[in-house]
This record gives sequence, C-alpha cells and structure tokens, in this order.
Amino acid sequence: MPIKRMILLAEYETNTYLIWDKESKVGAVIDPANNAKAIVDEAEKLDFKIKYIINTHGHADHIGANTELKKLTGATLCIHEDDNEKLSNPDLNLSSFVGFPITTVKADRLLKDGDIINIGDISLKVFHTPGHSKGGICLVGDKFVFSGDTLFFESVGRYDFPDSDGDLLKKSIEEKLFVLPDSTKVYTGHGGPTTIGHEKKHNPFFF
Repeated sequence: MPIKRMILLAEYETNTYLIWDKESKVGAVIDPANNAKAIVDEAEKLDFKIKYIINTHGHADHIGANTELKKLTGATLCIHEDDNEKLSNPDLNLSSFVGFPITTVKADRLLKDGDIINIGDISLKVFHTPGHSKGGICLVGDKFVFSGDTLFFESVGRYDFPDSDGDLLKKSIEEKLFVLPDSTKVYTGHGGPTTIGHEKKHNPFFF
C-alpha cells in the first residue's frame, strides 16, 4: 500500500499525501495544500487515478488546491461536516488573516466519525478528533494513520484558534489515537512521521 508525501506549501511546510491501490489504480489526495498540477502530474507518474480529495480539516493550508484539483480530476471532495463551512468562509479557514482570502468548491461528501472511505482494497476509517479544529479528523488504515494537525512528532496542533480547544484536543488524542497499537505509523500534517508508541512516551503535551 504505497504512500507518497509531497511538501507543496513551503511557508507552512504542509504535507500533502497521495495514497493509492496498485491493483485498481485508484487513489486519494489528502490535504492538497496548493499546486494541483504538480499533484496530478505525480499521480500520473505513479500510474493511478485520483478518486478522492480528503481534507483532514478546513484550514487554508490544507485546502488550497481543492478547487483546481477537483477541476482537473473530477474527484470526490470530502471533509468532516463540522468543518464544511470553512471551505466557503475565508475568516473561518483563516486565510483572510494572512491577507490571501481563499474559498474552494463545495464538498461532495460530508464525513462523520466512523465513516469508511474505500480506495480500491484500501479502507480508511474516519476518526473525528476535534481540538485543533472542530471538524478535524484522522484517517486510520492498516497499521498507519493520517493525523492531519491533530498529532505531530513530539507536538500537537495549535489550539488558540476560534474553534480550537486544548482540553478537547488532548481528549481526542488520548481516546482515539493512543488506543491504537504502539507500532502504528503516524503521517502528520506538518513535519516528519512518527509512531503512536513514540508519542505516548515522548510527547510533552501529555506530561
């Protein structure tokens, strides 16, 4: 089950991920930061068709290429129902505060906790993990998780935004992520990967 990490938004070092099924040659893009053409070119190089665009939350640095990527691929755009409004509101997605207000196309599928996204033989389970953003999600597969801005290497997502909540973020991580096997690989929204076991032992947010 191949996963490709792309860093497309240098200012924030946002991770955009490609995940695809080799047999069916279909895949998904998780958090398309910007540069939709580069994403599509990479998918073509890797020989798969983009079936889904998945936003782990609605902040600007994770949704920037939604519109163009949707136009180029016709893929199904997915976001949690509690962050859906951020796609059309630059104040809520925080882009207006940095002077470059953006909106994106509407979501095709509004996600809820426990939903399954099937990509060929790959299944991603939606874990609603509010705290950084009220509609933040993690995507859990077989021995791996895409954590968005919920959990980072020895850190966690910011919780000083209007709909953030530090106590809720901690609860989300402890009750949804730290119950996964220690060996579970964590693909984070910013920075390098980690594991659940490492974060349980070394993440200072929990000491």
